[in-house]
Amino acid sequence: MNDDPQLPRAARIFVSFVALLRANGFSVAPEQTTSFLAAIELLGPRSLEHIRLAGLATLAPPPQRRATYDRLFDIHFRGAEAIEQAEGEDEETVRLQEEGRGEDEPPLADEANESGLAAARAEALVERRFAQTATSDPLRKLSREAARRLPRRRGHRRRRARSGPFADLRRTLRDSVRNDGEVLRLGRMRRRQRPRKILFLIDVSGSMKARTEENMKLAHVLVQAAGNVEVFTFGTRLTRVTPALRLKRREQALNAVSFLVSDWDGGTRIGDALQAFLAVPRFGGYARGAAVVIVSDGLERGDPAALRDAVAKLSRRAWRVSWLTPLATSPGFTPQTEALIAIQRFVDDLVDGGSSAAVVAHLLSLGTRRAA
Repeated sequence: MNDDPQLPRAARIFVSFVALLRANGFSVAPEQTTSFLAAIELLGPRSLEHIRLAGLATLAPPPQRRATYDRLFDIHFRGAEAIEQAEGEDEETVRLQEEGRGEDEPPLADEANESGLAAARAEALVERRFAQTATSDPLRKLSREAARRLPRRRGHRRRRARSGPFADLRRTLRDSVRNDGEVLRLGRMRRRQRPRKILFLIDVSGSMKARTEENMKLAHVLVQAAGNVEVFTFGTRLTRVTPALRLKRREQALNAVSFLVSDWDGGTRIGDALQAFLAVPRFGGYARGAAVVIVSDGLERGDPAALRDAVAKLSRRAWRVSWLTPLATSPGFTPQTEALIAIQRFVDDLVDGGSSAAVVAHLLSLGTRRAA
């Protein structure tokens, strides 16, 4: 017979929230858990806001991780409602303007581009669930080598170096004092290296459905490995999913993404999506000086001219633009679709994106490349 005391049913949801915080890297001592439960009992909370404030007071999340704490709290206590946009916040989802006259009949959710091989224009709002699978070797490689091999840029601050284009006068004068005023060696400085911003744009339309799940898992690994990554999905809507992907546990992050994105496996309107991205100043700023990686097959149903103009603008803002398509199955790939032909001269790379290994290999190779 088990004589261990059982946790009261009413307290289990609060204790499991503490376990969720620990799983996402928060340091919570057992004494803090006890204080959290005592604070809730003392307050007799009348709303979830009271519980959230009790957690802030007793569990003491660090200020720089306050946003992550709030996101985990919302997911744990509110579930699907947590993903809805709070009043007064900037809009994270841009609905693309439909220019058709209604000839395309929207398909049912379970019939939306069943084959995943043809591009469609009509919007289909579909909820998607991601399977819990083990991390593949390419994703482990990305997580392990991202800090060392992702692209970097020269910062404005300088550091000491054995050789460099700048003279370190302060160190030179300090050394001369030790040598009776003689300058024996001129100190040198060079600019610090900073991680370069990465903008990851993922096509989640029906023609890319076979690759959507792996691409989202790859995006989560990339966001976790590098702190200056922005991720957007596009199909018939443009959705920023970076906040959801910042959750440490992959299952929770992808679950949050599944609620954020509503145009899974729907139509393909790449040009309109990129035009909408550039039309939002805050979004467009993410591309400035960044390594832009677009994962899409390029099966566009919209106007190729809109796609060409958007990619041209993007190339002028970005450090480098890479287009990864599953259609590029060989090194000597020549685009055949009208959309890929239109944007070919504006991208620096038009390479294979049909597997996680190919996408990871390209991301890690960007650190050795320069803008064309």
